[in-house]
Amino acid sequence: MNKTFKLYGIIFIIVMVVLVLLEMSKAEVIDWRKNYQTKEKSPFGLYIFDQEAPKLLNNKLKKVALSPYDYYQDNKKYEPHNILLIEQDIDAESWKKIKNMVNLGSDVLVISDNSFPDPIESMDLHLSRVNFEDINTLKFTDKNLKNDSLILDKFPTRQGFTYVSEDVEILSTTDTFDEIGANFIKFKSGKGHIYFHSEPLFLTNYYLLSSKNSKYLENVFSYLPDRKTMWFTADSRESGSASSPLSFILANAPLRYAWYLLLIGLLIFIFFQAKRKQRIIPILKPLENKSVEFVKSIGNLYLQEGDFHDMMAKKAQYFLHKVRLDLFLDTKILDDKFAKKLQLKTGKNLVKIEEAIVLINKAQDPYAQVQKEDLIKMNNILDDILG
Repeated sequence: MNKTFKLYGIIFIIVMVVLVLLEMSKAEVIDWRKNYQTKEKSPFGLYIFDQEAPKLLNNKLKKVALSPYDYYQDNKKYEPHNILLIEQDIDAESWKKIKNMVNLGSDVLVISDNSFPDPIESMDLHLSRVNFEDINTLKFTDKNLKNDSLILDKFPTRQGFTYVSEDVEILSTTDTFDEIGANFIKFKSGKGHIYFHSEPLFLTNYYLLSSKNSKYLENVFSYLPDRKTMWFTADSRESGSASSPLSFILANAPLRYAWYLLLIGLLIFIFFQAKRKQRIIPILKPLENKSVEFVKSIGNLYLQEGDFHDMMAKKAQYFLHKVRLDLFLDTKILDDKFAKKLQLKTGKNLVKIEEAIVLINKAQDPYAQVQKEDLIKMNNILDDILG
């Protein structure tokens, strides 16, 4: 095992130890967010209610992880029963299924502070703020229950139903109720009833820890008949209890598997990276390109000899070869016809092409007198034509 592999291994171990120590030594932080999750023991979770709900409903409670639409999809006959929805986003199709159950004699209790289904609008009910105080008191309209009020001293929602019609029975209000607001209402639908409560805080751990507050909870559920209750808990909301990134990752199966895959991939990378660096790859000198040096040598030889005629002839041969190869023109006869064809192919000036033909003919004439200036001129013209 070489030094690089040891170094990577030590760094990895140190990082893991630091993460574990941070996780173990972190201070507990109270999460005051309203999550309404049954597994949460934070102040506004529903852990206590989840534990007490079966007893509260006389052991006739059934939790359903499906949506109402999926659960009632079979369209079979159901005995009248209670339906419980807590902070649940209900789609239109699910609500249609629930309404069918209610019309046949079932009762539904919806407890939510922001997501109520269609009947709210259809009955001209509006959910809005009815109290702006930091402390609210929920109290029943029934005189027999007037002593079982509930004081909300932590983050009350302060929402209620306004413009309540005569067909709606108000069961509970806030302490500032002035005939335009209510938090717990009931109305008839078919053979059953629909209940709406706009303050789910009375279900949370913080308020249920007091036995006095639990009385309000019992009275709310006492309005439901003593029969089987279906609690639909299927929910897309994420729990906000994760107090650190690592605990949040480990609490979610997809993220947990991704984390393990990352660690395994890191170990594999370290292993192969270290193994790959164990062998020293020899540095091989690349082969030198002698072509440029050869061309330079030939050019210097021609310049030393001063044979400009031969250089012009070779340049002319190369040019005509390129014309035949790239432009597909016959170069046997270099006349006006050839010049016009070359002009069409290249788009160059016809006068310049005719001048180039004169110089090419001169280069191919073994008895012509050629000067250095002729070579330079022909080289520039031919390069421009094929450039």
